[in-house]
Amino acid sequence: MSSRRAAVLGCLSFVVALTAGCGSGGDGSDPTVTAGSSGAQVEIGNTINYGSFGTTAEIDCADGKALNVGGSNNTLTVAGTCTNVNVGGADNKISFERVEAELSVVGINNTVTYRDGEPKINDTGSNNSITKG
Repeated sequence: MSSRRAAVLGCLSFVVALTAGCGSGGDGSDPTVTAGSSGAQVEIGNTINYGSFGTTAEIDCADGKALNVGGSNNTLTVAGTCTNVNVGGADNKISFERVEAELSVVGINNTVTYRDGEPKINDTGSNNSITKG
């Protein structure tokens, strides 16, 4: 297994592990979990973890949340300002309003665009497109 494929599978495993067995509590200290036809989204602290296959969804980083994306064949529109972004999986199309600090893509065949910000770009995957525009 190539190191890139292992990285993608590791990222996917991470997202699956975060979404498995989580519940929603009423005191605000527990993770916030959203699951449905648009995928699974788990918010822990100031980090959103999104994992799904073949969905179209809108995500809101608000004013400075971090975002981890796993899965494949998703079309995501991300509003607000994301501080740090990690993208795993394959064949995702993700557009961001703003990415501040770091944008890392470890998957394959992902198309990532961001409208604003000057993040440090890390493309350790294969055949990814990362553009500002």
